Amino acid sequence: MHTDTERCVRAVRSKDARFDGWFFTAVLTTGIYCRPSCPVVPPKPGNMVFHPSAAACQQAGFRACKRCRPDTSPGSPEWNHRADAVARAMRLIADGVVDREGVPGLAARLGYSTRQVERQLLAELGAGPLALARAQRARTARLLIETTDLPMAQIAFAAGFSSVRTFNDTVREVYALAPGELRTRAPKQTLRGTPGTLSLRLPFRAPLNPDNLFGHLAATAVPGVEEWRDGAYRRTLRLPYGHGVVALTPRPDHIACRLTLGDPRDLTVAISRCRRLLDLDADPVAVDEQLRTDPVLAPLVGKAPGRRVPRTVDAAEFAVRAVLGQQVSTAAARTHAARLVTAHGTPVDDPEGGLTHLFPSPGALAALDPEALALPRTRRTTLTTLVRRLADGDLHLGADSDWSETRARLLALPGFGPWTADVIAMRALGDPDAFLPTDLGVRRAARELGLPSTPAALTARAAAWRPWRAYAVQYLWATDNHPVNFLPT
Repeated sequence: MHTDTERCVRAVRSKDARFDGWFFTAVLTTGIYCRPSCPVVPPKPGNMVFHPSAAACQQAGFRACKRCRPDTSPGSPEWNHRADAVARAMRLIADGVVDREGVPGLAARLGYSTRQVERQLLAELGAGPLALARAQRARTARLLIETTDLPMAQIAFAAGFSSVRTFNDTVREVYALAPGELRTRAPKQTLRGTPGTLSLRLPFRAPLNPDNLFGHLAATAVPGVEEWRDGAYRRTLRLPYGHGVVALTPRPDHIACRLTLGDPRDLTVAISRCRRLLDLDADPVAVDEQLRTDPVLAPLVGKAPGRRVPRTVDAAEFAVRAVLGQQVSTAAARTHAARLVTAHGTPVDDPEGGLTHLFPSPGALAALDPEALALPRTRRTTLTTLVRRLADGDLHLGADSDWSETRARLLALPGFGPWTADVIAMRALGDPDAFLPTDLGVRRAARELGLPSTPAALTARAAAWRPWRAYAVQYLWATDNHPVNFLPT
């Protein structure tokens, strides 16, 4: 979009927050870059240039605006609805892969050479993987500086910098302030005295309807791993360097996020996974405009716009839970999952609530005795085959998964039908066009709305909803009185 100068200028002049994260405005006369909705008086069009990423602005020598804080913009929705190599690379960078494995590790995961990855990212984002990761480290550093009292040396390494000197130089270059000055300018009430605990705001593009989003997470919560407490969805997180606990609370203009981490190096990954869980980088205006073109869906969208797809923080965990939920009620699926957690999960401490375990990893589940599972024999085979393939690395589920290829691999497993493969594609892999024509709730809603109720006919009818059929499913599910559709009280 950044190449459409006229459209970008209109967005900046109208201070349209819908375009935050889509592009960034760099002002030639001040050397500052801003988000489109920056509250300051817009510069003259001749003084504006537009970049597709904050990293590109920084590479061009611009520093972040202190007023609109463009580094806190929602992420571009491009990376969540596309399945090409660039989008997959951006999802992996957000998950900290470059910091942990370097550019060669990123390229290996994508199946390309490092030169190909760098060339593709530079062409589309104006910055290579190292620059994009550096911009992400700068954001993490700023967050730690302003919301904790950790020593600067600890912040430098927690944010992923190789040295304190590099940390200092980057912060000065990006924010035109030394790290100590950033801390001095931070609102005093945001500073936290408990190491490892952070309170922050997760931005999103309006509108956001929290009912089905948090309702689904609360209604399907696995005891010990997840809970709804004091108006917040809380859960444990398995992270690269340790574990964490997060509490997410819906607010009118943001999601309040309280994170307790065993290792501060996991901050960037934890935030990225929480944003992915709540689908916060979606573009609800684009989604709803497309779905409103259908006269059957239009009233549902008009009544409660901005529905998101509830996703997951751990794709392998969700796949296991999807198998446990085959042809049983929500309550039964929770019971089966809770038994696995108690028997094979990793214990954790949670002084602020009732969380007790991390969900068991595929490696831990690969060793379980099938006879100990209170499941039909065929489903035992399905579950044990899945966890064995995940543990061996024969099947990979993650931010870099190719949606079509992974769906085909899932369907090749014993006991995997279209519903299981598609619900994993929708909620674990993030495919915005995944569709569930055989789902009981979808078929019931279709009958009530006068849509075709047979899978083949409904799939044909839903072609007009592409590429947002996963969001159409949320609107169809919302016609039911199931607890997943209501924000818990």
